[in-house]
Amino acid sequence: MASVKNLSNKAKIARRVIEVLEFFDDDHRQATVMDIVRRYGRPQSSTSELLASLVDMGLLTKDNCARTYQLTPRAALLGTASQTGSVRDGRLIQLIDRLSAQTGLSVALFGMVGLQTQIINWRKGSRGTPTYKCELIGGALEPLCDSSAGHLLLSTIAQPRRDGVLRRLNAEAADTKKFSSVELGQTILKACETGQMSGPAGFGSTAKMDAVLLPDCDSQQPLAIALVYESNGAVASDVLLNCINDAISQIQTPHCDQGASVELLTSAARVSAA
Repeated sequence: MASVKNLSNKAKIARRVIEVLEFFDDDHRQATVMDIVRRYGRPQSSTSELLASLVDMGLLTKDNCARTYQLTPRAALLGTASQTGSVRDGRLIQLIDRLSAQTGLSVALFGMVGLQTQIINWRKGSRGTPTYKCELIGGALEPLCDSSAGHLLLSTIAQPRRDGVLRRLNAEAADTKKFSSVELGQTILKACETGQMSGPAGFGSTAKMDAVLLPDCDSQQPLAIALVYESNGAVASDVLLNCINDAISQIQTPHCDQGASVELLTSAARVSAA
């Protein structure tokens, strides 16, 4: 997460609420006050007050004996009603679960925030602790030009706006991060044709990724899903990309027959009315 320095108090509070929610994952289903304090370097007293407020709002529940907190179903469902497609009906989580189980690799879901790539969700692989330097955590942000997922998301921006975005990214990049707009433009054109990409995972990591654009997303909020692995590992990118595309096809249509469900509900309503 970005530094909270120079932010207003209200902005700091909002950021710290999101930090708390992002802390919880497969490896951190419960947390103490000190777990949050150590992760984000926040004051203990204000963190305790924040967690107590989130309990009062029904976003966290507290085990008074163990003095631990965990997310509630309300926190998990917050915002889903306003979404569409695989985000709303849970198929996106099924996709992440499927890829994690099938490959044992880390799975990352990426979105776009302004001119930055954001890790929306990070699921650590089961193959053991990775040795690559890693800042791959939920909520992390970096410029779109710095990772393969970012390049893939850039491919969703129509021309001529994309050229302008690349110029701005290059102008704002540090000297060590400057790039050839022509070469990157060609890479993005290939991504436009295939909807997938392999390359650096970015985010301060030496890892690599194979990423695919999700097909049923809002055009204003594109999403990419990726398998992340050691850069020196014996991994066949074409096999992993096929695995991702196959998993997407498996969850692309809801398993239930919606027409049949509607008919059953209509029949039930008729019986009830009678």
